[in-house]
Amino acid sequence: MSLVVPLRGSTARLVIVLLLLTSGCDDRPAGLLPPAWGGPTHDVFVVGHGWHAGIVLGRAELAAGSWPALPEIPAGDWLEVGWGDRAFYVHPDPGMGIALRAVLWPTPSVLHLAGFSGPVAEYFPASRITRLSLSPAGFEALLQYLSASFARDPDGAPRALGPGLYGQSQFYASTERYHLFRTCNVWTARALREAGIPITPLLTITTDALFNRLADHGQVVRSAAAELP
Repeated sequence: MSLVVPLRGSTARLVIVLLLLTSGCDDRPAGLLPPAWGGPTHDVFVVGHGWHAGIVLGRAELAAGSWPALPEIPAGDWLEVGWGDRAFYVHPDPGMGIALRAVLWPTPSVLHLAGFSGPVAEYFPASRITRLSLSPAGFEALLQYLSASFARDPDGAPRALGPGLYGQSQFYASTERYHLFRTCNVWTARALREAGIPITPLLTITTDALFNRLADHGQVVRSAAAELP
């Protein structure tokens, strides 16, 4: 005989919240990770800049996939893709007011694309870095997710918003909204889950949470932010 205990009031609400937070653990596309033994792989890097994380892709690998045609794609061997609140990301000196507005209610967002050459760890000498190996199908799914994040003009072209923060970089408008439960780290985790990484985005609100979970699925290149001399 089974015993069923009815849930009421705050207990029921707590159960619903917990179910929402833990949902999505197993809804990633099947068969993408790990890559086939001895088969082709695509390496991507996740780079942590304090509170913010970005995904680094090999630029030479973009042409054959679903990467959108950009009017001014930054030059270099690598392309870092970041995402975040538009007002905070593009502001040269964002204050506490902009930061609070970004997390308290949904706000417009942007994509930040930065091109560079040379080893990833050398270009970002003070950043946390984890390398992930994706299957060809997983890499293609990642490109499709990133491509879908671009807001587009009526003719289908991604909407450029101006120069980025460092190096050869550019801001682009995004279709998504930023808020407390859709931070840049959650967005990064969602992209990686599409690629087959078994990760729960809602449990990666901070960079610490994101990198702690990625450590089980890739190679940790640098485990903590380094202090520059």
